Amino acid sequence: MPSPRKPFRFNVGFIIHEEVGYSHDFSFEFEKIKLGDDLELRNFEGNVNVGKTPQGLLAQGKFTAETTVTCARCLTDFVQKLDWEFTELYAFDERSISESGLLLPEDAQLEVEDLLREYALLEIPINPVCKADCQGLCAECGQNLNEKDCGHRPEEPDSPFAKLKDLL
Repeated sequence: MPSPRKPFRFNVGFIIHEEVGYSHDFSFEFEKIKLGDDLELRNFEGNVNVGKTPQGLLAQGKFTAETTVTCARCLTDFVQKLDWEFTELYAFDERSISESGLLLPEDAQLEVEDLLREYALLEIPINPVCKADCQGLCAECGQNLNEKDCGHRPEEPDSPFAKLKDLL
């Protein structure tokens, strides 16, 4: 049972003493959870499968959640669904450390909150868009063009090549 203060910390000490190939699932489900200071997730569900290998413990996670983001075009908030996975090796000793640099703690307590946060942030689009046909904001008055048309039209470009556009 995870601690309320450290919900993503779990004991894997019993796996260390099992044979290579043994694995165990750790499930997580939260209506609302905060990862770090800046990432709030809702309807969070996921599973971490921890398996023993000759080099260490292989943690494979698969998660889904929702977060609120701001549309890059119209600046309205909307719910973004996130799906992400990770695979990381917690090495038994320094010789087996992978490029991620994770070493199995001496107390055999894995803390995966930082991993979850990093992989979840990678799933959030750089320029999130609320819907594919989002019209954005009017450049002149700032009206959300998804709600109503303000009547402003973009000015014709003052370029000598503007007439070539008519040929297309």
